[in-house]
Amino acid sequence: MHLQIQQADIGYHTPLISKADTYLNLGEVCLLIGNNGVGKTTLIKSILNQIALLGGDILIKDQNIRHFSVKEIAEQIAVVFSSAPVPQNYTVEDLISLGKYIYYPFYFELKKEDREEVTEIIRELDLSQYKHTLLKNLSDGNLQKAFIGRAITQNSPIIILDEPTTHLDEKNKIIILKTLRKLAKEQKKLILFSSHDWRLAKEFADKIWYLKEGTLYSGIVEDVLLRHDELLNPTLFEINEKFVPPAITAPDAYKEMLYSLLQKNFQKDLSSLQFEFRDSIWLITIDSAVHQYESFEDIIKFVKTIH
Repeated sequence: MHLQIQQADIGYHTPLISKADTYLNLGEVCLLIGNNGVGKTTLIKSILNQIALLGGDILIKDQNIRHFSVKEIAEQIAVVFSSAPVPQNYTVEDLISLGKYIYYPFYFELKKEDREEVTEIIRELDLSQYKHTLLKNLSDGNLQKAFIGRAITQNSPIIILDEPTTHLDEKNKIIILKTLRKLAKEQKKLILFSSHDWRLAKEFADKIWYLKEGTLYSGIVEDVLLRHDELLNPTLFEINEKFVPPAITAPDAYKEMLYSLLQKNFQKDLSSLQFEFRDSIWLITIDSAVHQYESFEDIIKFVKTIH
């Protein structure tokens, strides 16, 4: 458990969130959702130790964040807020390079490998044509992508983003979310991001933190969504060209959850499998053998054993 929240009361004078208790591991992508005013940004600022807890603890690598210096927080967490001051005379390359300067004094030149990494991140974010463009001349969407690029170059094990897709069209949302998921899986980053656009964003997350009426609900995306009827709106997004889906027999909501789970975790042909949801049990048929599982977590483990 890399990031732990233990019985935390979160707020300013009175708790917005009471007795929050959850955790995240490196390599996981977590989506933070909830209506306006429920405490999403307050929770993020509490993790950053910018707002003191009213009770309980938040730990990073088993160390209480209240004992971290500002520099130690920056080494552990890169953050992008939904609004930030824009350095008017900086280019896209300048801003994204800033992420490296938590490791060097500002008067140092970046190493060759640092500059190459910045160029690669600019390419992945589809910003190459704007590399030398002043930030003040960017669209809101490209400016947001540049700030996200700065957080990525910081190379902290945790990246937290507050509404990172707010100003982006669907194409750029997918670019950002694919990049974040790739970072989590290939470089073992812990990604926590808030969003109102959860119907698309959930395709890329492993866990959900759902804030509702002062309570933080957490767990595997599909499990949390199925426990809260207000979150369900069956829609299947095609985001993985290498994924060939299995046959799924289930109510629409359960079919959506399973489809999302499989598509984001497996880039392979699963058409040899048949899934049926019956009496709260998933029956998985392969080569005439039937396997039974109750949880999505167990389904992932099983499908990973199939070549």
